Amino acid sequence: MLTSFIPVDKESHFPIQNLPFSAFETEDGEIHLCSAIGDYVIDLFVLDEAGLFDGKHLKDQFAFQDSTLNFFMGLGKPAWQEARQTLTNLLDKENPTLRDDDLLRSRVFIPMEDVEMVMPVEIGDYTDFYSSEQHAFNVGSMFRDPDNALMPNWKHLPVGYHGRASSIVLSGTDLHRPKGQTIPNDSDQPVFSDSKLLDFELEVGFFTGPGNELGDTISVDNAEDHIFGMVLVNDWSARDIQKWEYQPLGPFLAKNWATSISPWIVTLDALSPFRLDMPEQDPEVLPYLNQKNRSTFDINLEVYLDNEKLNEPHKLATSNYKHMYWSMAQQLAHQTVTGCNVRPGDIYASGTISGNTEDSYGSMLELTWKGTKPVQLNDGSERKFIQDGDNIIMTGYAENDDYRIGFGVVEGKILPAKQ
Repeated sequence: MLTSFIPVDKESHFPIQNLPFSAFETEDGEIHLCSAIGDYVIDLFVLDEAGLFDGKHLKDQFAFQDSTLNFFMGLGKPAWQEARQTLTNLLDKENPTLRDDDLLRSRVFIPMEDVEMVMPVEIGDYTDFYSSEQHAFNVGSMFRDPDNALMPNWKHLPVGYHGRASSIVLSGTDLHRPKGQTIPNDSDQPVFSDSKLLDFELEVGFFTGPGNELGDTISVDNAEDHIFGMVLVNDWSARDIQKWEYQPLGPFLAKNWATSISPWIVTLDALSPFRLDMPEQDPEVLPYLNQKNRSTFDINLEVYLDNEKLNEPHKLATSNYKHMYWSMAQQLAHQTVTGCNVRPGDIYASGTISGNTEDSYGSMLELTWKGTKPVQLNDGSERKFIQDGDNIIMTGYAENDDYRIGFGVVEGKILPAKQ
């Protein structure tokens, strides 16, 4: 049971066993890469400048002198594990290197409340999957019928689409309600208006590190060597815009206006104590998707709605990342089976994550069953979909009897549409 000389509350998302990666803006306006311990940001630039990343994979690489994590991500798993082990050693309560150097400590540890987090990755490409069976069943039941809820291909491949990387924003970014074409219920002609059916989607994403050359593939059993870490994702959706546009090619304007992510990227090594075996897939998948040790992570997920009228945030849903039919490795193997090249900093989202109980559904579309069962908030008001002024907050963590491995939060407030 590792312990840091930095005090860490048992319910903190950031014990010494986590050590996620991100970036923040310094008082001088510079961008520094960082990790986290308890209530503090760890300035990795300062540690790198002091020569403390001196292992064989990071020595003289200056990996934490950049303003994004992309170069470090591209160094691969041995470098990631070396950085993590170096930080673990430096933070150990028995190690005097940082513990007893007051000047260095004052430069390395900065209270989280005093820093502004920034996007830690230059995101090149974005793929959004559709990999929760319960969510796919719910949506298919609503718009078709329960007997034909899943499309014929759904259990044979991880369904996905290419999203818009340019509109991925960091937690805390306010967002204006989108406008677009919608089709009124009593008309066969579209109108242009503000979206009336605005929704969140509870998702978890992963970033890739080393990629593959165009024409090459990443095998399903080696895919995790290419996965740097995971973040929380709110893939906002304008349901009324999507209803009109999605046939025959799927989401476009309904999804391209914003996707929010949490700032902290949690490594697979940090999450490894919380691995779960996934059930056998039926029908059996094709060989390129047949993963030997198919697993996921037991990550608790919660969604809250807050606004100026509520005394406290209202919990909308409690779910778990384990409610996935397709693993991250299968998703990445499928992405590259054509020879599609991936690069450090690409992001892949899970698709909406829904459990098998009504309070575990990962979107307003499901929680209110297409608006027919409004959610009653703790002030007595109701919601069918998200209103202006609503702030959607998502959090996630894995835990055991000793500590939590958390992601912090991803949140975003909806502002009125720009006129």
